Amino acid sequence: MKPIRGTAKPYPRDNPQSRQRAVARVEDPYRVTHKPPEPTVCPSCEAVFADGRWTWDRIPEDAHHHMCPACQRIRDEFPAGYVMIKGEFIKDHRDEIVALIKGKEQVQKAEHPLQRIMAIEDVREGLQITTTDSHLARGIGEALHDAYKGDLKLRYSRDENLLRATWRR
Repeated sequence: MKPIRGTAKPYPRDNPQSRQRAVARVEDPYRVTHKPPEPTVCPSCEAVFADGRWTWDRIPEDAHHHMCPACQRIRDEFPAGYVMIKGEFIKDHRDEIVALIKGKEQVQKAEHPLQRIMAIEDVREGLQITTTDSHLARGIGEALHDAYKGDLKLRYSRDENLLRATWRR
């Protein structure tokens, strides 16, 4: 059916397909439904929750104790991001690639305490990095692509808060 000239398009929420996507929102078990009391300190990493966010501030004396979402993911071995590095390039450049990955984590973690690397593992296909946050996984993939070119594929899961990045060269 052709739209009639001069009529406005329906809002996305009026589209039944959009409505289905909205209903099928991703449920992240690590996303808190309420904020912890302020100030709160994570007993594992000593990140501080204050002013509505996790930071690396000085620990207040009267702080509550509650594990941060990143430490919960690490404890549960439940990553939010995977970066898979494949190809012949890794064989001769493994050390510099790992240094680039760790440098990217340091920069991100300094500003965003919940963005951490969980593990860097040698696997049959190459190297696999797991992260506590999908943004860090994407940042690592983009840093590899920017530094060494190659082919970067990003795949977000519909059912989970999860990113799978694959970089190959």
